Amino acid sequence: MAEKSSVFDMIGPVMIGPSSSHTAGVVRIARAAIRVLGGRPDEAIITFYNSFARTYEGHGSDKAIIAGLLDFKTDDARIKTSFDLAKKEGLKYTFKSVGNASTMHPNSIKLNLQKGDKKVEIIGQSKGGGVINIAEVDGFDADFSASLHTLIIKAKDTKGSIAHISSILSNDDCNIATMSVSRKGKNDEACLVIEMDSGLKPVTLDYLKSLNWVNQIIYIPDIDL
Repeated sequence: MAEKSSVFDMIGPVMIGPSSSHTAGVVRIARAAIRVLGGRPDEAIITFYNSFARTYEGHGSDKAIIAGLLDFKTDDARIKTSFDLAKKEGLKYTFKSVGNASTMHPNSIKLNLQKGDKKVEIIGQSKGGGVINIAEVDGFDADFSASLHTLIIKAKDTKGSIAHISSILSNDDCNIATMSVSRKGKNDEACLVIEMDSGLKPVTLDYLKSLNWVNQIIYIPDIDL
């Protein structure tokens, strides 16, 4: 079935130019990534793939990704001076490019981020009009848009766990929009990604974190809030 387009997809976001794919989408990928990390990184290795690898400097994607890592929004005028501001903030970064990665989306970015002793690896895709897809988190398939409240749960591959989590969210009056599960292997660690129409109560998050088969909980409110 073909993907549906919204008015937002066609018009695009309020943004600093030149391109919704190469600027706004890139900013949003980085803003989603730092929420997975839990804050602004100290260090970042940024790899641009395919179309991005060939155009990231000319189209300003390099400034946009750094701006997003500093948590600037898509319409923030500071995007244009993000390199200077990153230096002031002590953010160390390295750019890499891979021009022909046939298995990757044309507009893909990999972010290897570190904050203290915490590290994450994110692969994001810019799909046009500022719309993004976070395709992978730490090697797990993720596929979330960061336009909804998102819950990422890394846990032991335990029988009945998905049904239990779904029941908890239902009791919190959360409507699940999308859900995906990825695992390293049978009875190994699994990653559950849930997009929801509304946010979670702190008590619900605390309960999920208390489950002995849950290894990590990451909660990302709608990044445009």
